[in-house]
Amino acid sequence: MYRLLFRTVLSRMDAERAHHLATAWIALAARVPVLRTFLAAYLAPRRRALRTEALGLRMHGPFGLAAGFDKNATLIDGMAMLGFDHVETGTVTARPQPGNPGPRLFRLVPDRALVNRMGFNNDGSASVAARLARRAARGPAFRTTVGVNIGKTKAVPEAEAVADYVTSAERLAPYADYLVVNVSSPNTPGLRNLQAAEQLRPLLAAVREAADRTVPGRRVPLLVKIAPDLADEDVDAVADLALDLGLDGIIATNTTVARDGLGLTADPAVVAETGGLSGAPLKQRSLEVLRRLYERVGDRIVLVGVGGVEDAEDVWRRILAGATLVQGYSAFVYRGPLWCRSVHKGLAARLAASPHATLAEAVGADTRKATP
Repeated sequence: MYRLLFRTVLSRMDAERAHHLATAWIALAARVPVLRTFLAAYLAPRRRALRTEALGLRMHGPFGLAAGFDKNATLIDGMAMLGFDHVETGTVTARPQPGNPGPRLFRLVPDRALVNRMGFNNDGSASVAARLARRAARGPAFRTTVGVNIGKTKAVPEAEAVADYVTSAERLAPYADYLVVNVSSPNTPGLRNLQAAEQLRPLLAAVREAADRTVPGRRVPLLVKIAPDLADEDVDAVADLALDLGLDGIIATNTTVARDGLGLTADPAVVAETGGLSGAPLKQRSLEVLRRLYERVGDRIVLVGVGGVEDAEDVWRRILAGATLVQGYSAFVYRGPLWCRSVHKGLAARLAASPHATLAEAVGADTRKATP
């Protein structure tokens, strides 16, 4: 049904307009108590075998929504209704910003991929914090883990980036189950420079201090999100820095600026659009980075696998490679509202057929086996 809708209606619309239409339907459904209860019962049946503990949090399962879909924390209950076990909102910047001019989101349908140059369009951390506070005060429709992904305001020079991130951390940490420092989007000029260890260290230390100071009674887990385009030695440097600073996790990976060698078959004009590529073509490199990180950090910090995740097999492979949590986004555009249900069913079947008693036992099993 959804594939027919996508092929005949949504795929013929501007990609960003189709996104806004779909999210409006999701938000509307989540506001109707009887409807959301019915939809959640069908789309998000909970499976005991998939229960997951990560970052000191208990979750219904390991599969969550990556940042970028719900930029302003307006869809948390709606995405939980559809079955995502955690929802990462953002990227949120200290100041409101409109993002880059459109068109800025493109589908590569034959490749099951997207190119975006959104540019961190969002309402700003003060507005998002207020929205999260209102949700907490009225009581959420669904209990789900909420991550908040923060980035640099475009107008802020690189020299003032740390203060910019700290402002967002101070505002958002009280309402976040975990915080993510995003230094890996290709759509904010100079942002990826912050992935260099000498720049990343003071940034992460300052955000850690801000979260601890703002929320003294609770340690808010802190993660960093990295790009798939890092050289292997830079991946190692981030891993070592994360261990040294006592970070809680690393998310691997964001979108890629690469186009060559990915076997892309979509219209070359669309492939050549400036921006980050996500979806199926990113699968292999994202998995390689995840494996490399796990070889370096083992079980000492939580790894989150994202990039090219399309089905239960992809989720299972990420877990075996070293991910405790796995996220998706682009495949939701192509697979629709039954996606999480399918992933959960397939993941439970793979776990049952494996030699592992629990998902936690399976984390990193293939990487450990392959490491001499």
